[in-house]
Amino acid sequence: MTAAVPAAGQTARTRRLAGVGLIATLAAMVVTTVAAALARAVGVDFAVPAGGEAIPLPGFAVVTGFFSVVGVVIAAALLRWSARPAERFLWTVVSLTAISLVPPLLCGANAATIAALVGLHLVAAAVLVPAVAWSLRARVD
Repeated sequence: MTAAVPAAGQTARTRRLAGVGLIATLAAMVVTTVAAALARAVGVDFAVPAGGEAIPLPGFAVVTGFFSVVGVVIAAALLRWSARPAERFLWTVVSLTAISLVPPLLCGANAATIAALVGLHLVAAAVLVPAVAWSLRARVD
């Protein structure tokens, strides 16, 4: 059995999405890590009782990068199999972002850490989601 080969336009859109997704992922990683460093500078300790230790700054970049790549993979799947990939992507990532706000609220950290973690989730989404959604809407002629 052979897999269907996507049309040239589909390939170009997928390449554009991959490029935009990579740049947006790197930007989200940098912005989130800088925001975490700023929060730490003003006194947020990022100590999560469940693990007993503070979240290290590189941890923010790694987790942001991982979940951003997951978002780009979801976008690529929707681009391939959905008639309305941008709309489906937005519904999906808004739902996933809302779900991602639950663990910080339940982790037992202090109020400053919880507020910072929720804010960092929203910062990462604010960087990645518009760029990827734009890429899904862009036409390749």
